Amino acid sequence: MSPDDASATVAQVPGSTMVALENPSVSDGPDLWRLAREAGSLDVNSPYAYLIWCRDFAATSVVARDEDRPVGFISGYTRPERAETLFVWQVAVAPTHRRQGLARRMLDHLADSLVPQGVSSVEATVTPSNESSTRLFTSFAQARGAAVQRDVLFTENHFPGDGAHEPEVLFHIGPFAGSAPSLSGR
Repeated sequence: MSPDDASATVAQVPGSTMVALENPSVSDGPDLWRLAREAGSLDVNSPYAYLIWCRDFAATSVVARDEDRPVGFISGYTRPERAETLFVWQVAVAPTHRRQGLARRMLDHLADSLVPQGVSSVEATVTPSNESSTRLFTSFAQARGAAVQRDVLFTENHFPGDGAHEPEVLFHIGPFAGSAPSLSGR
């Protein structure tokens, strides 16, 4: 992290060394793929997808570094037809850094960095069995003074195969307290 990088912050995570939060670069792609694979609960994309993500969506994503080693990330993008909405694609934290509030710090950092560009709400999909993500997004909404609306976005029938994939529940969080309501609807 360079001293003049305005998008980077350093966060003290309880029980851990200082962790830097910043936008990812292409060189982070392989590490983000590894973190997604190690998470055990994420649909892992190809290594190529993480490289492209780090190139094309770095401004709407965040990586957490502990001594220059990526230990967590959030990949996201702003919705093409609703630029005020950040869609969180994946959240991953290394096993060594879990249960220390890092996912929440990354989400707060990312949202705070995008508010000046007009982002006033967050969307993410969560499977019903993913209790940690449900807690993450619920606590985030409470801290932002924002409503949470939940709707099934994709049922088991949307996914190919034998129906083994759980439904994906869309969490729509927003508008954040102090933000103007969206004129485009949800």
